[in-house]
Amino acid sequence: MITDFKIIPYDKKLIPFFINFNVEWLDSFFDIEAYDLEVLNNCEELIINQGGYIFFGKQENQIIATFALINKGNKSYELSKMAVKKNKRGKGYGNKILQFLVSLGEKNKWKKIYLYSNTKLKNSIYLYRKYNFKEVPLEKKSPYLRANIKMEINYYY
Repeated sequence: MITDFKIIPYDKKLIPFFINFNVEWLDSFFDIEAYDLEVLNNCEELIINQGGYIFFGKQENQIIATFALINKGNKSYELSKMAVKKNKRGKGYGNKILQFLVSLGEKNKWKKIYLYSNTKLKNSIYLYRKYNFKEVPLEKKSPYLRANIKMEINYYY
């Protein structure tokens, strides 16, 4: 059961959690790609300074999750670098994160949020579909070698 879980905004002091949780997650399922390292090691420059967001999930004064929304222009954002601490996975925190980001997009009148994933992550794909992310064609030059699916949610106003 999830209690006392809050999503908090970016704080430079929390960057090590952003990096470490994502490296841990990537190591569990895939190889870490050069693009991953570039984004993780330059997150302030490539995400925050470009109008994007990095958030952290906090429970009982401990950081247990993180995710980023990379500004792609025209009120479109890429959901990226979503990771939950290993011993907290599978307990519903991803669900809370998706609730938060879908409502953030609605509140800010964004056009869409999209993501790249891999179909071997069955639970993740299920969760994205639950929040109305739909599969769209994956471009030939995806930024991630591991990606075999692209999904997006569109907002209509």
